[in-house]
Amino acid sequence: MFTFIHAADLHLDSPLRGLDKYDGAPVEEIRAATRRALENLVALAIQEKVSFVVIAGDLYDGDWPDYNTGLFFVSLMVRLKDAGISVYAVTGNHDAANRITKSLRLPDNVKIFSTAMPETMLVEQVDVAIHGQSFENQCTTTDLAKDYPAPVAGCFNIGVLHTSLTGREGHDSYAPCSEECLRAKGYDYWALGHVHTREIVSEGPIIAYPGNPQGRHVRETGAKGCLLVKVTDHGAAQVEFRPLDVFRWSIVEVDVSAAEELSEVMEAVSTQVRQVHLRAEGLPLAVRIRLTGASPLYQAIQADHRQLMNDLRALLTDLGSGSIWVEKVVVDVTVARDPADSSESLDGPLQELTTYLDETRTSSEMRSELGAELTELARRLPPELAHAIRTGDAAWWSGVLDEVEAQLVTRLRS
Repeated sequence: MFTFIHAADLHLDSPLRGLDKYDGAPVEEIRAATRRALENLVALAIQEKVSFVVIAGDLYDGDWPDYNTGLFFVSLMVRLKDAGISVYAVTGNHDAANRITKSLRLPDNVKIFSTAMPETMLVEQVDVAIHGQSFENQCTTTDLAKDYPAPVAGCFNIGVLHTSLTGREGHDSYAPCSEECLRAKGYDYWALGHVHTREIVSEGPIIAYPGNPQGRHVRETGAKGCLLVKVTDHGAAQVEFRPLDVFRWSIVEVDVSAAEELSEVMEAVSTQVRQVHLRAEGLPLAVRIRLTGASPLYQAIQADHRQLMNDLRALLTDLGSGSIWVEKVVVDVTVARDPADSSESLDGPLQELTTYLDETRTSSEMRSELGAELTELARRLPPELAHAIRTGDAAWWSGVLDEVEAQLVTRLRS
């Protein structure tokens, strides 16, 4: 029986993005979050007395401003060497973009797979064969897996590959291959990297993404870490997720349609963030608040977005005793429509208005004519405003027409 760690996408010293430098924001505190996560990985490897560590690409995050990033990595690899633990790694697209890594001297317990062709490395003390190939170029769009060698008889065979498989949302299509191709190789375990969301693609054989050890922005939410793999004497692998992150991200959606006062909005946000904070296992938390729903408070919420954001930041800083920060407040609130404002219940000009809007909702020709005028308007607006006009989006039309109707009816009646 033996144990190993499968990690990927360390992105060492990658900047954590999306935290405004407002008073109390943890910009300096989390600057070294990816380093702390790597330290946690090394500590876990030593604590669990693993036989080796596999890293499936993107050790770094592109070119470094100096050698400090590489020297930090070397210092931790030496710590593993002193514990008798070897590291087997392929380079990924971010590593291939880094010119300095090619000249960095690594300790002899770190084995980097060739970029020229797939190769096999043996871990003889535990009868393991590890197969892999590194990225030579940043944009490696060829199928590397098809040329991986046959499994070594009598060994537990591991394939290490930095890949998007047949495609994963939010990730470029690097080293594409199919799940069927990986199965056909006859390996016991596929250690994948490149996709930052943890995923067990297959149970037999195990094909897995561990995700990255530390979330770097609000699209990388939830617990982040590595996979601890325990292999029995009969070659059966058991996979356990182990968190390594030191800072966590979350998107909290709050339906404010039932709120009648802004204080109720604040309370609803507080209640949901408190639950998320409890699930964060004591780690500092950055949240994006998204307010949703059709609300009678639409005007009040829209009137002073900045004030609302600062009020929420103050509230949540107090709630978390300084360990919760608001990355952004997104307002997706629409105007609450009064049932009495339907076209059937109105008369005169108001009825004509609502009838016209109802026809616009159902008539593609009317939306096309209006959309042409809005598109022309968008060309004259700065980019940050123009992107809000989405005439090809049916959901956008629905929201805009509902908002226009509610606001016009309310103002014309007053």
